[in-house]
Amino acid sequence: MSGPSLRLLRQIHNYIGAFFAPAILFYAFSGAFQTFSLHENHGGSDYQPPAWIVTIASIHKDQRFPRYGTPHSDRAPRREPPDVRRAEAGPSPLPLKLFVLCLATGLILSTLIGLMLALSNRASRRWTLIMLALGSIVPMAFLFL
Repeated sequence: MSGPSLRLLRQIHNYIGAFFAPAILFYAFSGAFQTFSLHENHGGSDYQPPAWIVTIASIHKDQRFPRYGTPHSDRAPRREPPDVRRAEAGPSPLPLKLFVLCLATGLILSTLIGLMLALSNRASRRWTLIMLALGSIVPMAFLFL
């Protein structure tokens, strides 16, 4: 790949990364809490998730703030059938869903450009390929353990 092409890819990669960095950090942060179900009440336990964790999880999962007000808890989001929830007044989650689609597309594009840039460096190509392979194999191995 020529020098000008690499410079252009680096610039595109930089702009995509900078634009989506806040959202990537938010979704990674909120997703970490969801991985351990810290956003949900656990049946049979006294655990009540903090309201801020419920809020960020709802934004992450549903692209909207949670609905509060069940008789059992003032912190837990209402568990109503999806058709009833859609009928409630409130801002549409569609704009944020479209942003998240753009975020996913930008993250994929930025990652692919980053890999192209990393693999264009002959001095580190072997280690880049090894790390890429390990980054694919290790999570799959953990999934099946």
